[in-house]
Amino acid sequence: MSQTSRLNRPVFFGSSIGILAVVLWAVLAPDSASDIIGSVVGWVSLNLGWYYILIVTVVVVFVVVAALSKVGKTRLGPDHSRPQFSMFTWIAMLFAAGIGIDLMFFSVAEPITQYLAPPTGDGETVEAARQAMVWTLFHYGITGWALYALMGLAFAYFAYRHNMPLSIRSALYPIFGKRIHGPIGDTVDIAAMLGTIFGIATTLGIGVAQLNYGLNFMFGLPENIAFQAALIALAVVMAAISVMSGVEKGIRRLAELNVILAIGLMLFVLVAGATSFLLDAIVLNTGDMLSRFPALTLETFAYDRPDAWLSGWTLFFWAWWIAWAPFVGLFLARISRGRTIREFVLGTMVVPFVFILIWISIFGNSALAIVMGGNDEFGEVAMNTPERAFYSLLAEYPGTPITAAIATFTGLLFYVTSADSGALVMSNFTSRLKGTETDGPKWLRLFWAIATGALTLAMLAVGGIPTLQNATIIMGLPFSVVLLFIMVGLYRALKVERSLADSYQTSLPGLLSGRAGDETRGRNWRQRLSRAMSYPGQRQAGRFVESVAAPALREVRDELEAKGAEVSLTHGPLDGQSVDSTELLVSMGEERGFQYRISPVQYDTPTFAVRSASAGDRYYRMEVFSLEGSRGYDLLDYSKEQVIADVLDHYETHLEFLHLNREEPGNTAVTVE
Repeated sequence: MSQTSRLNRPVFFGSSIGILAVVLWAVLAPDSASDIIGSVVGWVSLNLGWYYILIVTVVVVFVVVAALSKVGKTRLGPDHSRPQFSMFTWIAMLFAAGIGIDLMFFSVAEPITQYLAPPTGDGETVEAARQAMVWTLFHYGITGWALYALMGLAFAYFAYRHNMPLSIRSALYPIFGKRIHGPIGDTVDIAAMLGTIFGIATTLGIGVAQLNYGLNFMFGLPENIAFQAALIALAVVMAAISVMSGVEKGIRRLAELNVILAIGLMLFVLVAGATSFLLDAIVLNTGDMLSRFPALTLETFAYDRPDAWLSGWTLFFWAWWIAWAPFVGLFLARISRGRTIREFVLGTMVVPFVFILIWISIFGNSALAIVMGGNDEFGEVAMNTPERAFYSLLAEYPGTPITAAIATFTGLLFYVTSADSGALVMSNFTSRLKGTETDGPKWLRLFWAIATGALTLAMLAVGGIPTLQNATIIMGLPFSVVLLFIMVGLYRALKVERSLADSYQTSLPGLLSGRAGDETRGRNWRQRLSRAMSYPGQRQAGRFVESVAAPALREVRDELEAKGAEVSLTHGPLDGQSVDSTELLVSMGEERGFQYRISPVQYDTPTFAVRSASAGDRYYRMEVFSLEGSRGYDLLDYSKEQVIADVLDHYETHLEFLHLNREEPGNTAVTVE
């Protein structure tokens, strides 16, 4: 993989210098770093809290509207592409992406904290309990997954539909054009890198604190910065092993095992605890979340400002989700090629959240029941030392040594895979990749694993998890601006998609003229029946290309050139096909060019075919492709005149598309020329 990619020097050195400066500052002047970071976060909370809250709300609206609008039918890939993974497998991977060690950390600590010290109103009441669960679900719910959906949509749409690099800067092409390959794109990638590494460092910091206590709980090992440094080193070493030995498949299987163990823990608490209460609470929490979400998503506390609470919870979570959005978005894009925008957005926002809702409801309500039952000591532990909260809850149930061991093993795997996959994504962000399936060099992946570990350790040494949270709020701010540009770029690109769809709808009568029915071709019913029951082989397909398709496109080319158009015609095999393709390209200056390609597509011969077909038998269709992919119909029995008529139908449709787009001005040249 590394042979097909090279270092992106401006992004690598720009982000490395920024991160190194923060690490040295934290190590050499820890008191100054802690004080200044705290002051900046206070200023952000006081003056820019509204901005964080507004921008994530805009993201939610944007992705939902995109999914439910006409462009929701657009595929993340050519029109003829289909999903690589089955619906079940895809949902399983979305499910796996939705949980991590931080969810174990906050699913107990946050509900207790919000119950005892809510942002407004009195604590330790029934209403405080309901609000505590809603706040926890809100911070871990729909808004965050909308941010992931936006980034995944941007990655997948431009990479798989327009063959652009699997990079954040690609989403800015409709705004800045080829300038994205210069300083503008580098600045965007540096902002993404800084946000990503601090987001991952925060997760690792939370993970190392919880694992440190878990090992203390089980084996009496010390809880201190030295042991936490050893755990960070373990993550770096395991990431290095993954890089050098190529054990991604093994890590992936362990991650799948991790999901099973996590579900097992959840079901254990559900069955061993107050099952009927927990089931009632899940239903109640769902209703509260749905009814209160619109108000919460725009809650700025303008009249009663709990600034410390706001920066410590809502603003931190929004910045954390923003920082993680490029990381998770890239993963979601890679598993979603061929899905429609509607499938992708709704699946991403709904499937993981359903699991998170169930997980938080079970663990959070179990913890609340303990505190509301009079166990004040448990509440103090969960609120003041949140890394101990999950283990303290497990200690309330039988079989604690076993469940604690499972929790520690689960957390360790989440911890290591976060470090490993985070290093992979950051190596991609700082590389110039040659294709959507390539990754950055191994040495670069190792570098970022070490850099993330060093940053995590430096921030823990300065002030622990609160300092990491504060740094995330600050570093998420630059990338939040990038989100605005991404939405503008996607809006312009999707507007082109809608204009294209409208042009086909407007020109439908013209399109039908060349293939509306066999009567228009002068064929009788016996000829129609013969065509319906035939499954042409390679020889028939090749003969059609040479005698009909290629001559037809040559005549169209000659006529267009005679009228002054800039035209090119190519002929030959594509992607190792044994039958030639023929393609006509017409330049439209600065606008989106016209493409008409006739290519062979092989299919398995159906078992009901009249002629005897072996299991390996294939037949050919000669399908029409435009820039968007296959148009889904077969030309194999067309005459030369009918092929020419079909080309003109598409050409007129393309002109109608350009006309519609001029009525709603925008750049139609989405792809890189």
